[in-house]
Amino acid sequence: MDFTHGIDYTPATVKASSVAITLAHLKNNPPIKYVRLYWVDFTNMRRCRVIPRESFIQLIEKSNRPGVNIAKVALGLVDLFIAEGFHPIGEFLYVPDLSSLRILYGVGKTPILGVLGRFEEKQPKGDKKDVEVELCPRTALSRMIRQVQSTCSAEFLVGFESEFILLTSTKPVVPLHVHSWSASAGMLNGSKEAEILEDIADSLQASGIKIELFHPEAAPGQYEIVTGPLSPLEAADALVYTREIIVNVAAKHGVHATFAPRPFMYSPGTSTHAHISVHDTANRTHCKKIPNELSLLEKGFLAGVLDHLPAIAAITLPIPASYKRAVDGTWSGGTYVSWGTENREASIRLTNVASPNSRRYECRFIDSTANPHLALAAMLGAAMTRMKMISEGSDVQLEIQDAGTKQAAIMTEEERKAKGITRRLPLSSEEARSNLRNDRELCEVLGTELVDAFLSVNKTLEDALMQDKTEDDQLKRLVEYY
Repeated sequence: MDFTHGIDYTPATVKASSVAITLAHLKNNPPIKYVRLYWVDFTNMRRCRVIPRESFIQLIEKSNRPGVNIAKVALGLVDLFIAEGFHPIGEFLYVPDLSSLRILYGVGKTPILGVLGRFEEKQPKGDKKDVEVELCPRTALSRMIRQVQSTCSAEFLVGFESEFILLTSTKPVVPLHVHSWSASAGMLNGSKEAEILEDIADSLQASGIKIELFHPEAAPGQYEIVTGPLSPLEAADALVYTREIIVNVAAKHGVHATFAPRPFMYSPGTSTHAHISVHDTANRTHCKKIPNELSLLEKGFLAGVLDHLPAIAAITLPIPASYKRAVDGTWSGGTYVSWGTENREASIRLTNVASPNSRRYECRFIDSTANPHLALAAMLGAAMTRMKMISEGSDVQLEIQDAGTKQAAIMTEEERKAKGITRRLPLSSEEARSNLRNDRELCEVLGTELVDAFLSVNKTLEDALMQDKTEDDQLKRLVEYY
């Protein structure tokens, strides 16, 4: 009997089903009056420039290097605090990447055109022959994708679960609705929450973002939208647009949407789990996927991410509130570096193991305060450190075994040791920063300039988020920032 299940996705089929948006859509679509040129900084704040339609068309068609000037200090700003190492001197050119164009619904009264880009130097610096900016998170992800393809003959598909909470007030923090996990009562006909969710779903689909499903989640006012698989860069871009649509649609209905990790300590937290599948581009026999057994590439991906996970956490769990969510016994992945088949208390859950073409890893150590481009760059970079061994003719051994049906936190010390579960995730953002700073291999892969800048901004962000004296004021600042 065939027990395979799920939809078979490959990079080729996903690419073939995508609908590219071009500049012609802007020219031929009268309702579009404005273009929002977005970037996402190290604090995961979505920032933008709004450009009238005709000005954007002129910029693209008549400029030798289309782009807008952005102060270099922008990547080091936290509110109006400037992180160490950044200065209010100099400008980058922020260049639109037309492959990221999307007509966005729900963001304005009429559809707008959304586009992301890359930071470039206005001219090469020093001995450099190009204008690439190492600090640009989106450029870092693009570079990592190219390196994995060239050194490992591998591609990935990525899908995200976007969890968020709808609030009627931020001080005090009051949820729009209280419901149970997946309860239909969380979306009753005629209720404001049902109206908002349908409006969000309609806007996402009209914007060309594929929705797999959505449902009420476990925390008060919490919902989840699962979007379909895309290439890593497209997936990160789509997540940025997804969040932008969610918060704007909620605001239209007079409600505040927050992605804060755990506003209510008596309930589970809010995350952005990434589902990642690994695909061989060289059609190698030893990398072929078969039921109930990981391919060599899949092992390499898992080994690389697990090896570097305590350092990756600085990027994927970047603020103090992240560690209120990432605790044992709350379906958050726990505090041990581990993986397990269908185990939601492991850092990485392997799912659909019997179905090679829909098999994937659910990376549960990510929340919505993480920059998605930088988070994926760190994970793919970590994976590459072990996957490249396969291309070099070496085998990859998994030192950590499948945790099985038991949580690492409730295993005995002997049980954990027998499975190779010997390390913990960091328990604070300060510890995570130290882990990243001391992981020389991952720092080299990501680039020391990028890592140093991120660590500086991250420390400034922590100070800013914790500046209030009372927990209520800290929570208000958190849910309004994220």
